[in-house]
Amino acid sequence: MGGAVALHLIVGVLAVLRLFLVNAEDPYLYYTWTVTYGTISPLGVPQQVILINGQFPGPKLEVVTNNNIILNLINKLDEPFLLTWNGIKQRKNSWQDGVLGTNCPIPPNSNFTYKFQAKDQIGTYTYFPSTLMHRAAGGFGALNIYHRSVIPIPYPAPDDDFTLLIGDWFKSSHKMLQHILDSGRSLPFPEGVLVNGQTTTTFSGDKGKIYMFRISNVGFSTSLNFRIQGHTMKLVEVEGSHVMQNEYDSLDVHVGQSVAVLVTLNQAPKDYYIVASTRFTRHVLTATAILHYTNSHTLVSGPPPAAPATAYHWSMQQARTYRWNLTANAARPNPQGSFHYGMITPTRRIILESSAPLINGKQRYAVNGVSHVSPDTPLKLADYFNIPGVYSLNSIQTVPSGATATVGTSVIPCSLHDFIEIVFQNSEMTMQSWHLDGYDFWVLGYGRGQWSEGKRRTYNLVDAFTRHTVQVYPNSWTAIYASLDNQGMWNLRSAKWERQYLGQQLYLRVWSPTKSLSNEYYIPSNVLLCGKAAKLHP
Repeated sequence: MGGAVALHLIVGVLAVLRLFLVNAEDPYLYYTWTVTYGTISPLGVPQQVILINGQFPGPKLEVVTNNNIILNLINKLDEPFLLTWNGIKQRKNSWQDGVLGTNCPIPPNSNFTYKFQAKDQIGTYTYFPSTLMHRAAGGFGALNIYHRSVIPIPYPAPDDDFTLLIGDWFKSSHKMLQHILDSGRSLPFPEGVLVNGQTTTTFSGDKGKIYMFRISNVGFSTSLNFRIQGHTMKLVEVEGSHVMQNEYDSLDVHVGQSVAVLVTLNQAPKDYYIVASTRFTRHVLTATAILHYTNSHTLVSGPPPAAPATAYHWSMQQARTYRWNLTANAARPNPQGSFHYGMITPTRRIILESSAPLINGKQRYAVNGVSHVSPDTPLKLADYFNIPGVYSLNSIQTVPSGATATVGTSVIPCSLHDFIEIVFQNSEMTMQSWHLDGYDFWVLGYGRGQWSEGKRRTYNLVDAFTRHTVQVYPNSWTAIYASLDNQGMWNLRSAKWERQYLGQQLYLRVWSPTKSLSNEYYIPSNVLLCGKAAKLHP
């Protein structure tokens, strides 16, 4: 009798333990996306765009911290295609990054299944095509990562959540724009601004409630100012960082960047303008959406609210008000401020200067005198298979040399666990926007003119926030710290796609001689092979 009871007890305990172990694994989410062309008229003129599952913009990915995403992407275009996941760190997994330095593009009428995890991340992100000029045709969408129920957030839970993908837009097809660039010319000025793929749309809410607006600049080349008539915006999150909750009348959102704000519907019940307009441009392009109170019977009226009258100085001053909320957690329970980045001495400094040279009579863009070209063999595959002749580790200098610009495949070697300082030097009279795959980084400061050693005294070494894309103002510099704790081949690029396409990018090879799953995942079993790796086997 006693033995039977004990046996039942053991079986019961094992069943509970098994249930716990099964439930303890992070959930898997499965998707199948088909990429096709379609014809729509976002600016009133029919044009060919890229659709995902028939949608423009593409489907919104809504996941929770640590969810595993299994996404089968079917390419029905007439060109090779890839998606990259803007801001997703791909921990130990640059195999899934979706750029030409890590992945072979998916051939037409073929597919590839991405497998990645939203590991230790929350916040507002996007995805978009990384191949050719596909980004100018669509294929982009929102990727929102929500917090786990056991992890608190440092603001009241909003009553609802709105996603706004804002960006400049051309009436010309992506193939025509690519032809312009391939012929050695620069692109013309964009012809409009879209909000969620339209020139106008409506967001409805109840008076007295609080709504989160997730705003991402998915455009091609232009900084945008965002504002809501009669309402202030409380900034709470920037690309996965919880920031000090300052109130703003308007926000500059640069190409590739994302922010999340809380808006309280505390005004008289009627309709209000939501405005996104180009910044730092002679001709201002504007898109207006509507904030509709559900009990409103009054249409929007009056002129839309104007953007700030001043430009670069105002924008830089606003950027300096973004600070880390040191006591708040992010995706993990420990406070963001528990990592004292300002007390760490960088292991190396890299100074990157952009330029716009003519090479062989054609417009190119370069970094430290090298205009990047992507080889037929992805750099990551060349590393894995030890394929010679694909790239060199001394292809680009880590400080500006002043030499005549050339084309090349730009790779900077780094060691796993390096803690680096990067200075982006912009000596041109145009806005820059820089993105780093695989990481977020601390934005230490901005300044006018040429960077020098003395500028380090102006760095914020206490409560700088982290993000994945940072702006650099004309004839100015921006400095960051990055903790290279994620092994892989990581793209550092201009988020302004014309510049990226014509060479303003490079790769950081973050490497360790120790081969271990604690450092990096194995090559995927479904890896696509191309170039010099086409006939090899993983």
